[in-house]
Amino acid sequence: MEVLKNNMNRDKLLCYEACKNADAIRFNKENDDFRPPFFKDADRIIYSLSYTRYIDKTQVFSGLENDHISKRMTHVQMVSKVARTIGRALNLNEDLIEAAALGHDIGHVPFGHVGEKILNKISLEVNEGYFNHNVQSVREFMFLEKNGEGLNLTVQTLDGMLCHNGEIELPKYEPKKKTPEEFLKEYESCYLEKDAILKLRPMTLEGCVVRISDIIAYLGRDIEDAIMLGLLKVEDIPKSITDVVGSTNSQIINTFVLDIIKNSYGHNYILLSDKVFKALKDLKKFNYEYIYDKASTIKEREHWEEMFTTVFNHSLKKINDSKSEINKIFLSKMSKKYIDSTTDERKVIDYIAGMTDDFLIKQYKLIISN
Repeated sequence: MEVLKNNMNRDKLLCYEACKNADAIRFNKENDDFRPPFFKDADRIIYSLSYTRYIDKTQVFSGLENDHISKRMTHVQMVSKVARTIGRALNLNEDLIEAAALGHDIGHVPFGHVGEKILNKISLEVNEGYFNHNVQSVREFMFLEKNGEGLNLTVQTLDGMLCHNGEIELPKYEPKKKTPEEFLKEYESCYLEKDAILKLRPMTLEGCVVRISDIIAYLGRDIEDAIMLGLLKVEDIPKSITDVVGSTNSQIINTFVLDIIKNSYGHNYILLSDKVFKALKDLKKFNYEYIYDKASTIKEREHWEEMFTTVFNHSLKKINDSKSEINKIFLSKMSKKYIDSTTDERKVIDYIAGMTDDFLIKQYKLIISN
């Protein structure tokens, strides 16, 4: 009872619009300890095996011998920091923000968004529906972690991951109330409807903060990485953008964060001013043209597709072979519940989605060498 009382006291410190600890929902009820529920979610995420694999997953640039270039691990920590800064200023639930931010990109596959497109193509070809990394993030924590038993994270944390879509920028983010059943329905629709992920809205204001923070965290940092690699110079960024948000990662983050706080304080939405939102859109467009579209060559993308396809086909063919790599590394460790309820094709997709860049390369070389 003292634990519950302590958590309720924490809730009194939050603003009216914040998601309260008392409102946390889990699909499977469990006993509380001294940690608030979303704090416990963050613990479970950061100690998970899939979180460890962030460290060797591509953010934008792949196959580089430069330890200062961002990996997926760097990005999620920056999203968490940016989002918690906004959350603290707006008096929101920082534990929920941290949990959703740290877990939001768990479903990313080897070689970033290029790899995601390749795995989506494979998934559609084998009738397993659309593949999206945000959906896979939810799947990882609900059905794959803990040997197929899942981590029993709160619905609010899972929803923040599902709805984070950092590829879509909006001037205003408003939460949409959902029941657990409605959350599951949205999750399932993402496999069946091509544009379902474009319609998602977080159920909490904290989820909205994570969503905009995803964009804020990568725009300036990706520019710094590109400059470090000699792909562009600061002077290449249009003056119409730098006059508004600055030219360094620090200035860019600071401008966006302060603008959000100023325009969102005391409201049940996250809002950017017209001028700053236009700069955000223009900067994102600039990044796509000068960074993301040039981050890999056609030859590299073709080679990555060959790797994904080869590993997928071989793993599916050998799925009943107890000595195969997919069995030794993945399936032998999974619960009977997972094995019995999952198609062979989905098992292979889960296996590949969880790989790091280097591990996919290793598996591919092993296959073609035999």
